[in-house]
Amino acid sequence: MDNPDIFDRSVRRHRRDRAALNYAAHDFVRATMLDGIAERLHAVTRNFTDILDIGCFDGAFVPPPGARVARYDAGFAFAHGARGVQGDEDRLPFGDATFDCVICAGVLDQVNDLPGALTLIRRILRPDGLFLGAFVGAGSLSTLRTTLRAAESERPVARLHPQIEVRSAGDLLMRAGFALPVADVETLNVGYRDIGRLLGDLRGMAATNVLAGRRPMTKATLTALADAFAAAADDRGRTQEKFEIVFLTGWSPDASQPKPARRGSGTASLIDALKR
Repeated sequence: MDNPDIFDRSVRRHRRDRAALNYAAHDFVRATMLDGIAERLHAVTRNFTDILDIGCFDGAFVPPPGARVARYDAGFAFAHGARGVQGDEDRLPFGDATFDCVICAGVLDQVNDLPGALTLIRRILRPDGLFLGAFVGAGSLSTLRTTLRAAESERPVARLHPQIEVRSAGDLLMRAGFALPVADVETLNVGYRDIGRLLGDLRGMAATNVLAGRRPMTKATLTALADAFAAAADDRGRTQEKFEIVFLTGWSPDASQPKPARRGSGTASLIDALKR
């Protein structure tokens, strides 16, 4: 029997369509992700010809010269605007070994079957194909989490999505069958004058609560949240919030890739080296 969805797929599509109307005013987190992905892609000394952009949003990812890029997004408005295909990340419709590079920025933290999605990404990559991903990971929105806990101390409600730690992200890459997996994290700090600005950014970047079984926030809770958020402000009247961006790098397995040395094949003693 299938496991129940963590996220409401229909609501998520609706929220993405809503965000598409003014996404450019709230795209700073994904812009940071795309900058990191571009740096990692530039560091690879090989050419890519067929690239898939999963979770394409407004199509801001710029492929390397000479490469073709296909766009894919769960929201109709984003997919249509980028001349791409609409669909969920854990239900990719592409055939095996279709692309030599897949990038995915800003959506993996909202996928119901993340291990399945990563496995599908690995399958649609050609041998020695590259996957570069980025998403908001564990430790993000810590101020919002703390102030929500204060505002709903008597009856806490799940309003923030489960978050993935960088070590777990690396384990997921290995579980999906990627070779040479790497996961690392970068921190983006943002100062807000009030809770409305933060919630507006989250709404504008399609990052609000899409949990299945979510509950609406009462006016009293929102007022308490605003007070708690304001109380956390610094001497400049800004409350600091952070986004922990987890970057993923993995390769589709190929015989040409370097392999770890066979256990017991070393010729030097680590103990002797430490003694010296």
